Amino acid sequence: QVQLVESGGGLVQAGGSLRLSCTASGMIFSVNVMGWYRQAPEKQRELVATATSDGTTNYADSVKGRFTVSRDNAKNTVYLQMNSLKPEDTAVYYCNAEGAYYSGTYYRDFGSWGQGTQVTVSS
Repeated sequence: QVQLVESGGGLVQAGGSLRLSCTASGMIFSVNVMGWYRQAPEKQRELVATATSDGTTNYADSVKGRFTVSRDNAKNTVYLQMNSLKPEDTAVYYCNAEGAYYSGTYYRDFGSWGQGTQVTVSS
């Protein structure tokens, strides 16, 4: 199917910055939406930001003005630039992608998740 590999998490002080990357691989035909979600301990997974193939972006209110999502469609890669980080941004960040892949016989829809990358912001 389609695999997502994330990188870029880590430990940073409040006010600092991090950049996450996620690349999709496999027999990809198209990737319609790529984005980021996060899950803090004992909380539900929530949307952070998404970007469509035509450049439309969507952000959670809590990250607007601080985070920027971008895509390199040629590389099937999505980035999340996180600035002015706060302790409440601490979570495991998951990459998500939706699109179509070639199964060898047919084109099929896919929805995939990455393995998650830890982001920890210290106060």
